[in-house]
Amino acid sequence: MDTNISFQWHAGSGGRLHHAQIGDCDAPLIICLHGFPEYWAGWREVMIALSPRYHVVAPDQRGFNLSFKPEPPEAYQAHHMVADVVELADELSPDTPFILAGHDWGAAVAYAYAIANPDRLSHLVIANGVHPACFQRAIFDDPDQRAASQYINRLRSDDMEERMAADNYARTLNMIEGFSHADWMTEEIRKGYVEAWSQPGAMRAMLNWYRSSPIVVPAIGEEPPASKLLQLPDEALAIQMPHLVIWGEEDDALRPSCLEGLERYAADLTIKRVSEAGHWILHERPHEVAKAIDQFVKR
Repeated sequence: MDTNISFQWHAGSGGRLHHAQIGDCDAPLIICLHGFPEYWAGWREVMIALSPRYHVVAPDQRGFNLSFKPEPPEAYQAHHMVADVVELADELSPDTPFILAGHDWGAAVAYAYAIANPDRLSHLVIANGVHPACFQRAIFDDPDQRAASQYINRLRSDDMEERMAADNYARTLNMIEGFSHADWMTEEIRKGYVEAWSQPGAMRAMLNWYRSSPIVVPAIGEEPPASKLLQLPDEALAIQMPHLVIWGEEDDALRPSCLEGLERYAADLTIKRVSEAGHWILHERPHEVAKAIDQFVKR
């Protein structure tokens, strides 16, 4: 198996996106979107496992690692991240529908892209990520999910850049090691994270994803406000292509209620639950994730 990942830049209208790629450029394209507080390497082992049969591309999303980092918080609203994927996909696969995969925050972008561009995707794959309406409903209705999501409000506070960077990014590392299994965290992987977080402007840009999100997290015991998201008709949030969710069942950040009602929005839905795996399933079970994607696409 070829394990040689190469790197390129995409000059988009918003700025330059750095991305990793592996596999034959003529093979079916899979674009993989990472979450917080990761960067393209969150998908590294899955990319390598998929590379014999696919052209796999994983960008550093805007604000992360080596990609561009616009200053205003509003530059991190979902439609801007979707526009980045639109331009990257149109360069890599202008005439052929492709496979889009997302984890964590990357799942939010993948869902938004799929909703807005149904004709461009052959398949949508989500690994421990949430459909926006299902997530908002779970935060409002499930006390466990509301409690698990309180960190979102903390990350939105003005002083978090300094706190996340303190003690060589100890708090940021705990965002990974505190949510589920992290026995895969080697010194080399940890060094890669710290290097990515240390890029000029990176931590502020990464936190601006949370500051720009429309997701509302009421305090525990607080009455939920009206939600514009939950007032939208189901068809406005529909997933029209075949949709696979790979779900590590020991996720401490995203509780099982986040999957409730997903079939309302995705008519062709497959959920693969993985026991003894958590939020960082891409690292914990990369070969199982790659196998599930391959079987789903070849279905």
